[in-house]
Order: sequence, then C-alpha cells, then structure tokens
Amino acid sequence: MEMEYRRLGRSGLKVSVLSFGSWVTFGPQLAGTLAEECLTAAREAGVNFFDNAEAYAGGESERIMGQAIASLGWPRRSYVISTKLFWGIHGDVNMNNTLNRKYLLQAIDGSLERFGLDFVDLVYCHRPDPETPIEETVRAMSDIITSGKALYWGTSEWSAEQLRCAWDVADRHHLHKPVVEQPQYNLFWRRRVEKEYAPLYDDIGLGLTTYSPLSSGLLSGKYLDEVPEGSRATLPGYEWLANLLTSKDSNAKVRSLKDVADSLGCTLSQLSIAWVASNPKVSSVITGASRVGQVEENMGALEVMDRLTDDVTRRIDEIFAAERVS
Repeated sequence: MEMEYRRLGRSGLKVSVLSFGSWVTFGPQLAGTLAEECLTAAREAGVNFFDNAEAYAGGESERIMGQAIASLGWPRRSYVISTKLFWGIHGDVNMNNTLNRKYLLQAIDGSLERFGLDFVDLVYCHRPDPETPIEETVRAMSDIITSGKALYWGTSEWSAEQLRCAWDVADRHHLHKPVVEQPQYNLFWRRRVEKEYAPLYDDIGLGLTTYSPLSSGLLSGKYLDEVPEGSRATLPGYEWLANLLTSKDSNAKVRSLKDVADSLGCTLSQLSIAWVASNPKVSSVITGASRVGQVEENMGALEVMDRLTDDVTRRIDEIFAAERVS
C-alpha cells in the first residue's frame, strides 16, 4: 500500500498519514549519519511530514534534524516540518512555561536559526498557558503566520474548551485560526480524541497530528518481560515511564493484542499504528525510531490498515474495553 496523504483539518495542506517525529530519539539516541539514514528511510516510504519541538533535547533536536535535511539536500518544497513552543530552553523570566507574546516571537526565531530554515510549515503551542490571556497568544501566533515564519499554527494537548476559545478569538478578530491539534492517541489513551474533541471536527474543522501511537513503547511488546537496556525507560529523565511500561494489567492487554497481530501476520507496533491511522479524523500519526529497522517496521503499518476489518476492530475493542469510549 502506498502512502496516503490527508488534508490537515480544513486547511489545504496535505500530510502523510504516517509521519516521523524526533521526540526522545534525536539527541540522546540519534544524531549525525544515523539521523540522516532514518530520515531517508521515512522519506523513501512516502513520509513528507517531520515533527520536532524547541524543547526536545534542549534545542539540539531541531539542530540535528535541520543539519541532516541540509546534508541530504532535500528541496524545501518537498517536505513539511514543524516545531512546538512553550517550555523554552532558557531560564530567563518570560522565556519558559509560557505562551506570552515576548516568548513566542523570540522563540520562533531561535527555532528557525537552529533548523537553518527561513520558515516552518507548522508551529504549535506545545501546552496551554493558564497565565497568559488566550487572545494574547492567538494574536502572537497569528502574527508569526503573517510574518511568514510559519505557514499554519496549532496546539498540543489543549482542552476542547481552550481550542474553541482560541478559534473564536481568531474568528472574531479576523486573525489566522488554529488548524490542528497534536494530542496523544493510542489504544490506552482514547477519550480526548474520540469524545472530548468530537464536536470540533465539524464545528471548526480541527485536524489531528497524533503522537505516541505505541504508548511510549508499551504497545510495541518489548516491555512484556522486562525493561530492555538502552530503551527509552532507561534514559535519564524518563524514569517516570518505568511504572507505566511494566504494569501487569497493561501488559496483559498487550499480550492479547499480540494474538491479534499474529493472526494478521504483522507486528504489535504495526497493528497499533495502523489502528490509530484508521481513524479518519487523524490527519497524521507521528512515529519515532532510533534505527532504520524501526522506521521500516513502522512504515509497514500502511499494509496492515486494509486488514482492520470490523471483526478485527471488535476483537481489539474487547481487549481494551476499559479504555474504549462508548
């Protein structure tokens, strides 16, 4: 099955249904030639959307991705690239954990410098900021679009109420509207995408670029027996993942899901990614990898999408009944 390209919400921008993101891997696990090899493998599979964020590896993730793309010589017209702003990488007042105007207008310049680009295609507000009026944030994001430093803007992990408020502010003042939200979405984490955001898909044309389709690796099956050395859960700063990834109840569900994957002749990762991509409200599923083999395995999810019959979907829903949204 060839790569599918979906519109980002109601915008005219088309992104590959499977995309490639740099969270965790670019910096601590992946740089230089290996980064280039993983990006090349994704691109050869049809990926045109590459996701990043200012906070990933303290800015180094943007630098590594930018240098790799420059080294590979990709024409700027041929790919979509994003960054996300909120946490900041400087300790100064007004420069971290905020979406105020000062931070946003300076942070986008820093990201572009690290990428070595004149503009990004997408810029997200990485988290909501309860201390900054939404109108201030919306005006700043709209000005970034007007300046040409980004082409579209969106949010990540905002509530439906906050999303609607931002869209209404932009609509009322004839500003550039947010077109996309980037939430976590996987078999263990369904409510926000399937229930909370449900009215927004038709009301404001919300698009989705979802992350963590494998629930931080839990749905890959590699934690069924123990936490492998060198895996994400062993990285400094990611100790919080260990409890999630070693949960007996969660891994029991993963074991049952493996039976489904085996019956379809695919891996757990491929089935889990295909399940997310099968939701037509999802514009793109952000995948990650620290080696070329993982990229190729993840891209194999394209072939699995056609195998997700109603019967297979029912089997999956029975396994994850507690997470299923009625």
